[in-house]
Amino acid sequence: MQPKRLPKTVLLSVLVLLFLKSTIRACPLELPTTIVSINGHPLTVELAATPESRRCGLSNRASLGESRGMLFIYQHAAPRTFWMKDTWIPLSIAFLDQSGIIINIEAMSPGQTVKRYHSRLPAAYALEVNQGWFLLNGIEVGDKVDIRQAGTTDGPR
Repeated sequence: MQPKRLPKTVLLSVLVLLFLKSTIRACPLELPTTIVSINGHPLTVELAATPESRRCGLSNRASLGESRGMLFIYQHAAPRTFWMKDTWIPLSIAFLDQSGIIINIEAMSPGQTVKRYHSRLPAAYALEVNQGWFLLNGIEVGDKVDIRQAGTTDGPR
């Protein structure tokens, strides 16, 4: 007995879907960058200051360069919650108050759709980096992030 063959349209559809899935990349937004500093450790960050860029974040990226990250900027401090849906890079997140002081730091596991990561107090910023970057550089809760945003509203200094 011969195995049944799939119709060509089904086979073609599956191949197209596999191709599309393999070509999905990071969010297509070109975000401005700046350099922040924490205890003398420079970090090049993309600035996610719009609802669209914050929603997109670091999702669908294969890697994040060394000493690189993303700074999420909000107009006012409020409780903040993040998750790792469609994010494949292990990250650490620091939640910052209005003056750039680190409120709390959380290690985030890739691909989580259930686990949520919360700021312990109202946060005006969130800073995502490669997991372990804060620890490696001796950065802790209470440290200040020096944020200078050229061409945007002034951040904490």
